[in-house]
Amino acid sequence: MDVFARMESEVRGYCRSWPAVFTTAQGAHITDEDGRTYLDFFAGAGTLNYGHNNPQLKRRLMDYLAGDAIVHSLDMYTTAKRDFLERFNEYVLEPRGLDYKVQFPGPAGNNSVEAALKLARKYTGRETVVSFTNAFHGMTLGALAVTGNSMKRTGAGVPLGHGVAMPYDNYLDGRTPDFLLFDTMLDDSGSGLDKPAAVIVETVQGEGGINVATAEWLRGLQELCHRHDILLIVDDVQMGCGRTGPFFSFEEAGITPDIVCLSKSLSGYGLPFAVTLMKRELDVWEPGEHNGTFRGFNPAFVTAVAALEDYWTGEGMEKQTLKKGQQVQTALEEIALAHAGAVDSVRGRGLAWGLVMKDAEAAPKVCAEAFARGLLMETSGPEGEVVKLLPPLTTTEAELARGLEIIADSLEAVRTAVSV
Repeated sequence: MDVFARMESEVRGYCRSWPAVFTTAQGAHITDEDGRTYLDFFAGAGTLNYGHNNPQLKRRLMDYLAGDAIVHSLDMYTTAKRDFLERFNEYVLEPRGLDYKVQFPGPAGNNSVEAALKLARKYTGRETVVSFTNAFHGMTLGALAVTGNSMKRTGAGVPLGHGVAMPYDNYLDGRTPDFLLFDTMLDDSGSGLDKPAAVIVETVQGEGGINVATAEWLRGLQELCHRHDILLIVDDVQMGCGRTGPFFSFEEAGITPDIVCLSKSLSGYGLPFAVTLMKRELDVWEPGEHNGTFRGFNPAFVTAVAALEDYWTGEGMEKQTLKKGQQVQTALEEIALAHAGAVDSVRGRGLAWGLVMKDAEAAPKVCAEAFARGLLMETSGPEGEVVKLLPPLTTTEAELARGLEIIADSLEAVRTAVSV
């Protein structure tokens, strides 16, 4: 592995936790060059909801490439794009009563967020965007301005303006009524808060520590936005595409955001792909006003269509994810009870879960022990105090049980080492 240390920037991160050179992957497993196979509860940070090298998706992709079909097309019309738009409307938007227009802003989640922020400001003529404590929306400047993590914000190297943070659901442990500060500042002309163009929110804060907003809180947020004529943006980059059960994570709350950001598992295969969805009346862009070289990656259209057709033509995927999520929750709560001195709480939805450690230094140790036992996981939260689980949605119940067993053994090993 010397070449990586010699040639690659010090900014590399995940590889430091998993010192192996990976070669192949299938489903919920990934194998290194020494032939050791690991169970993957990381799934490309939520990019591989349908697992590694999903065979149905791979077959569609290989057939498409074998026919010399279009790969790169900027925003030109292609058959692959047409198929995606038609299927996305048929299988996702229409069944949910959503009349969104679709923008292809670039290949990644931060591209979707940047487009959403620019559009909200253009449409309203206002500059301020409200975000929430512990939010994460991306590493480009606009997205960083509405991100909470101080280490990531400092990396910008310049002032990050026109963003204001408000308390996320239960941030103050229930001591203050929801939106009291936000509502009061909006109504007070002396508060110093300029009327926002938009509010951007994650229904489940993944990088922030698997903080889950209640349906009631999200409905209250939408009501506040409507009352004050503020656009509501839901960042569903990590928690969309079925991660919490329904295709969109906001469905459970019964809200309809003005703008939605999607990426990560949208292609279904780990290919770069992002969209920004907007209510029809918000589409005030001039041609070419927001663009990018890789905003129409046709192979991703192909695998996205395959994922929609194979997994989202009925309710099966949602029901399976919720059932598996219950399995994970039950096991994690048993682990937390057995290690009440070390574990603060369990939180999550669908197949996004966090084991919150009382000692922040314990979480990376648990993940390191898990890696040694053949399981990939990462940490999240402001202090890295959360052991974070994002297994592929296609992970079997037996694979989930095995991974949860490894987590229990890893936590036991860490606690034993500390007591010794």
